[in-house]
Amino acid sequence: MSGHGEKLTRKQEQAIACLLAEPTVTAAANRCGVGEATLRRWLRDPQFQSAYRAARRSVLDVAIASLHQAGTDAVAALRRAVNSGQPGVEVRAAGIILDHVLGTLDRMDVEERLQRLELLPQVRNATKQA
Repeated sequence: MSGHGEKLTRKQEQAIACLLAEPTVTAAANRCGVGEATLRRWLRDPQFQSAYRAARRSVLDVAIASLHQAGTDAVAALRRAVNSGQPGVEVRAAGIILDHVLGTLDRMDVEERLQRLELLPQVRNATKQA
């Protein structure tokens, strides 16, 4: 597995699936039928690490898509609650909505400031070169 461009073995691909399914390296090694030391050695290999990271990212992307779908339902539930005719429920739902809106605005402001800070050295370099 040391050469550039080599693919993972079938057992290594199976090990990645087991790592995703099991809570510990020991359990993953047992499930896929390799020694724990072997699996830990594979986990130190850059090519295996890269494939494992890509697989984890893929699983995470599916989970995020599911959360996005659930988010639509959650917003609809909050909208219904705001108009429920029950003052206590309406106030609570309105508070939740406002908290999330304000939190989103704060995160957007931080992201904008961070982008400006990241661009600052580029602007300074361009100014010096001009």
